Amino acid sequence: MTTAEAPSPGTGRTITTNIPARLDRLPWSRWHWTIVIGLGTVWILDGLEVTVVGNIAGRLSESGSGLSISSGQVTGTAAALYVAGACSGALFWGRLTDRFGRKKLFMITLMVYLAATALTAVSWEAWWFFLFRFLTGFGIGGEYAAINSAIDELIPANYRGRVDLLINGSFWLGAVGGSLLSIVALDTSLLAADVGWRLTFALGAVLALVILLVRRHVPESPRWLLIHGRDEEAEEIVTGIEREVERETGAALAEPQGELEIHQRKSVSFLEIARTVFGTYTRRAVLGFSLFIGQAFLYNAITFGFGAILTKFYDVPANHTGYYFAVIAVGNFCGPLLLGKLFDTVGRRVMISSTYLLSGLLLFGTAWLFDRGTLSAATLTACWCAVLFFASAGASSAYLTVSEIFPMETRAMSIAFFYALGTAAGGISGPVLFADLTGTGKVGDTVLAFSIGAALMCAAGLVAAFLAVNAERRSLEDIARPLTAAASRAKAATKNMGPSQNPPAPPAASRP
Repeated sequence: MTTAEAPSPGTGRTITTNIPARLDRLPWSRWHWTIVIGLGTVWILDGLEVTVVGNIAGRLSESGSGLSISSGQVTGTAAALYVAGACSGALFWGRLTDRFGRKKLFMITLMVYLAATALTAVSWEAWWFFLFRFLTGFGIGGEYAAINSAIDELIPANYRGRVDLLINGSFWLGAVGGSLLSIVALDTSLLAADVGWRLTFALGAVLALVILLVRRHVPESPRWLLIHGRDEEAEEIVTGIEREVERETGAALAEPQGELEIHQRKSVSFLEIARTVFGTYTRRAVLGFSLFIGQAFLYNAITFGFGAILTKFYDVPANHTGYYFAVIAVGNFCGPLLLGKLFDTVGRRVMISSTYLLSGLLLFGTAWLFDRGTLSAATLTACWCAVLFFASAGASSAYLTVSEIFPMETRAMSIAFFYALGTAAGGISGPVLFADLTGTGKVGDTVLAFSIGAALMCAAGLVAAFLAVNAERRSLEDIARPLTAAASRAKAATKNMGPSQNPPAPPAASRP
């Protein structure tokens, strides 16, 4: 139910709505699975992309590949450009996502990814390969902002943590596929040296097209529609969802608890976003930055060089590294899959801090064993499985955290900002630095890279232990009050949802 009042001079309409409460009280249904499939599967493509490029680096640098490029340029320069594209894309598309809506942008960004991946497949010069690796990342960066904001606004509060972790963790399903696909692509008895790697990129474009067709059926976020003056559309979408869920369950839905009064507006300025994120929610900003720095360096620096470590230190043939990477990718996916529910039951603070700390400590142990020379290719892979089982759940929780602890109007931009800032620090410098360290062939240099990643993960875990927000099973509007919400109704909207950890409410904003 949504009711509207006449606008005050210089403002948009003021509406009273229970739509957020209606969305949060829904039981899990087939409709929610549609959202997961339509929006979440893109991370499988991201995992496929990153893994394939890392595993085929050796083949691309060989004569007859059709490209004049070195292995270091693939794992260093091209990897850094991909991450740079993702960072800039996140900022560019994130702002547009908050302004023009989740659905428009998650359709556009996927099309950018599709086109750039297809054009990567026809690379004939190194500069062309670099350019479209950057543009592929540019599309993926926009996906992070648009997808995570849409998912959190559509999934009920009781399931938000585990679903968000599972979706972000699905990156590793793509990594498994990329590892196995690279084995086929590198087999010259099946495919010519200048054909196999091209087909892997072409397959990524085909899969993106399939996801694009499914994604057409995902609606715009009703929460976003409410704030931007399109409450009739929001009401229609939510009513349709409720009817579908009632038909599936055969039972009437429980009455929603609480209402929210919103002063509608078209946009929020950069100044207001900055003031909100870094002024009103300073501690949460420190938390978000710490989590992204830790996970970005570990993943973007160390996993990019995993294949090089196997070939250089353990003489594993280049066309066999995919088997090892498939194993650690399975470990990565199992982390969010098996631990995700605990983020909704045990709680965010305990689970975020413990997964970061455990992964960091296990990585220190791996570095020590590697330095002693007691690890084989198989046992190193086993150690990495253990490290990344916890690290993957922690890394996925970073995206969950920044998408739920800031106000609705700043959500996509907040995701974009912390992703870009953290990934730029660890993801651009990381691959380049790590490629240099492993390229020396000295055990001590590789141990140093492991130790840096471990230290940053542990530091982030300690920050989370003190600053993480207990957001489990709570409405988004309770965790961070919308900038457009009237204080009197915002309190009523979140009754029975648990104690609020909000700082003092900012004054109700009017439309500029």
